[in-house]
Amino acid sequence: MMLVIDVTKGMQTQSAECLVIGQIACRKLIVVLNKTDLLPEGKRQAAIDRMAKKMQRTLENTKFRGAPVIPVAAKPGGPDAPETEAPQGIPELIKLLVSQISIPTRDPSGPFLMSVDHCFSIKGQGTVMTGTILSGSVSLGDSVEIPALKVVRKVKSMQMFHTPVSSAVQGDRLGICVTQFDPKLLERGLVCAPESLHTVHAALISVEKIPYFRGPLQTKAKFHITVGHETVMGRVMFFSPAPDSLDREPVLDSFDFSREYLFQEQYLCPAPAEADEAEATEKAGQASAGRCPRQQWALVEFEKPVTCPRLCLVIGSRLDADIHANTCRLAFHGVLLHGLGDRDYAESALPALRVYKLKQKHGVVERVLDDHSVIGRSLFKKETNIQLFVGLRVHLSTGELGVIDSAFGQSGKFKVHIPGGLSPESKKILTSALKKRGRAGRGEAAKPEEAERLEPAQPVGLSLSFKRYVFDAHKRMVQSP
Repeated sequence: MMLVIDVTKGMQTQSAECLVIGQIACRKLIVVLNKTDLLPEGKRQAAIDRMAKKMQRTLENTKFRGAPVIPVAAKPGGPDAPETEAPQGIPELIKLLVSQISIPTRDPSGPFLMSVDHCFSIKGQGTVMTGTILSGSVSLGDSVEIPALKVVRKVKSMQMFHTPVSSAVQGDRLGICVTQFDPKLLERGLVCAPESLHTVHAALISVEKIPYFRGPLQTKAKFHITVGHETVMGRVMFFSPAPDSLDREPVLDSFDFSREYLFQEQYLCPAPAEADEAEATEKAGQASAGRCPRQQWALVEFEKPVTCPRLCLVIGSRLDADIHANTCRLAFHGVLLHGLGDRDYAESALPALRVYKLKQKHGVVERVLDDHSVIGRSLFKKETNIQLFVGLRVHLSTGELGVIDSAFGQSGKFKVHIPGGLSPESKKILTSALKKRGRAGRGEAAKPEEAERLEPAQPVGLSLSFKRYVFDAHKRMVQSP
């Protein structure tokens, strides 16, 4: 990556965003200080040295620490200067680039995929699409598809740097000529082997927050989602491994539908202090307080369908933010692990995504019926259909395990069966608490010694915990064995 900086201005907000993208997408960086001709000649070298040191400080905490910095004047005198003005420093830049670039191994296997950056017509020839081959190979006479338009055309001719060729492979810059295709329909996009790419309406992606983005990443928030050449609006829902799998090794090339995942109100970031961490954890819906999962995911639902390959880079941004506000608009990045191509994916595909919310309800024991039964209250609202909760386990704060047996009356009270029976200590606590409440209810002042004797009495609590799967159409409640 070449990060081009105006030497008279230094890093601007968009320069910083380019640097962030570079950290996500590139392995090496060269900083190019441009417009050196605008510096006063007597002070030019000193100004270049100052800016070079400043850029090195900027890169200190990035993966590009120690990257080379080179001064140039790509167009001395500005855009209106005569063409006779020779660029300054460009041969040195080319030499530096050659020394830094390593040629990757090109693999001609796999389906043909080309990223098109320009499309135009040539009279009497056809429509030319220029771009870079990302994978596979292509030959004269092959059929290629413009997947966003569902159009298939045959390759009539090909050129590489104005030289006709009969085939090309991954990594080549190429111009492909096809016939009977309107260039206005495609400015940028993808061309591929027929039926090798799919259009998706939603996707499951791995997610990593960009640390320079201020504020939380909230579930249900909308972001600008960039995939390849396309940027569309998308709504996100974050989730993480189940609490017993937080430390699992991240898997970056696939998504496992057989596992269970925990819903999050927001992306979880490690908090600097314990108190902050506990608060952030509670907000996010993560059960294991104080622990941050090694991998997190998001379901992204696109407002407009997107055509892209699996495992492509995804960047989420807030491009509606003020560009002059000096804040990073890039929020997160990830890899597209699984695309949902069915228009009705909410009914056909999402039920297989086992993301659950952990629900907890708390109430109190109102009174004892017998050694194996109590009446509870304050766990449900008056209008709740308690029948849906019958058979679920509840825990008493005194240690016993109970099962919700039935509703009791019309005010949200319920009967709890305690298979193992109440312990004598629990009966004593319950009886003592209820006696005290009964006396106070009749307006009688307890004698000092009675008040002391009846004091044990924090109410006996009832707690109900269960899972509810986000995409279960029946909204069933499930408790672990």
